[in-house]
Amino acid sequence: MWQPSFLPYWCLCYLFHGSFIHIENIITCHFLLHLSHFHLSFSLSALFLVLLPLPEIRDTCSLQKSDTQHFSLVPFQFVANTFENSGIVLTQPGTYMQLFKQPSFYQAFFNFLLLMPFGIYLRYFFQEKKYWKKALGFTFVLTLFYEITQVTGIYGIYNCAYRIFDVDDLMLNTSGGVLGFFIAPAVIALFPSKQKVKAKADKLLAHDEVKKMSVLLAIIIDLFICKIVIRIVLDMSNVNEVSEFVASTIALFVMFFIIPLHWSGHTVGTKIMRFRYDSKVCRAETNKRLFKRFGAIYAMYFITVIASTLNNMEVPMDSPYYKSSVFLTLGTWIIFVTLTIVLFIHVMLVVFGKEKRRFYFDEASDLYTARKK
Repeated sequence: MWQPSFLPYWCLCYLFHGSFIHIENIITCHFLLHLSHFHLSFSLSALFLVLLPLPEIRDTCSLQKSDTQHFSLVPFQFVANTFENSGIVLTQPGTYMQLFKQPSFYQAFFNFLLLMPFGIYLRYFFQEKKYWKKALGFTFVLTLFYEITQVTGIYGIYNCAYRIFDVDDLMLNTSGGVLGFFIAPAVIALFPSKQKVKAKADKLLAHDEVKKMSVLLAIIIDLFICKIVIRIVLDMSNVNEVSEFVASTIALFVMFFIIPLHWSGHTVGTKIMRFRYDSKVCRAETNKRLFKRFGAIYAMYFITVIASTLNNMEVPMDSPYYKSSVFLTLGTWIIFVTLTIVLFIHVMLVVFGKEKRRFYFDEASDLYTARKK
């Protein structure tokens, strides 16, 4: 599952290992999924479960009674809640099935499962069972963070807590994480060891090889930063199509030409991913090719701007040019969709294809990626 939140870890993977290793990132994606809460769906993170649904107003105190309790400090209260009015009689096994109809039971059960994957992946990184106390500490701190986030109204955003601090949640989350740590070997056996992952990373470093996925991530980072800068600039000025075009042009020019020109072939993204661009000829030639690379990237943006402008043209139905505008809009849409599909296929072939290909902007500029200076 692809989520934007995976991107920072993939960058950190490069900082520690010097390479983008697919299997490790698959494992890490699942590591991030430890935040999933089973009774909602695996796509919702535990942090969002802490925060959502958000109250409609910040003055949550006005929605509560003056004697509202924001703490539940009695341990094992979930046991009492489960058996209360459940019809379960310990001396009558036939009533035990009623247990599975109690909301309190399911809430406790899923709270227990919530951080079990977290414990499994702590075992993957710590390797040895003797570090179980560290796993206990990390799991407890994580669940404590969840509870503090709840009771502080997301650290003051809301003037009253809209969920309670529950000591049972602390116990159940932590217990689940520790159990996950101990049962981890059965799961870890399905994945490569840290030693194998590191050996592959060292091999890539020795050959000065940069994976295509890292190149893709670098340009995504650069474009994301450009987007933020453009939005900030537009928020401080009059927003219209012309100002947005000018701001985007300047941001792309600075990011993909000015910065690498003065930073030894590095953009922000390539610096994070620990590689740079080089012509393998001379510095002057590298600078020329950096401009060509900017031109190749900018050409794609310029085409989308033209397509968007033509597509948004409004011609009155009584105009003699109305029919022409319809065909122009349709043609523009077809070109845009075709270009998008071609670009997607190109990215898939470069990243996952067996043949050694380069992205079109690197091929057009004849620039090479390298880690060694």
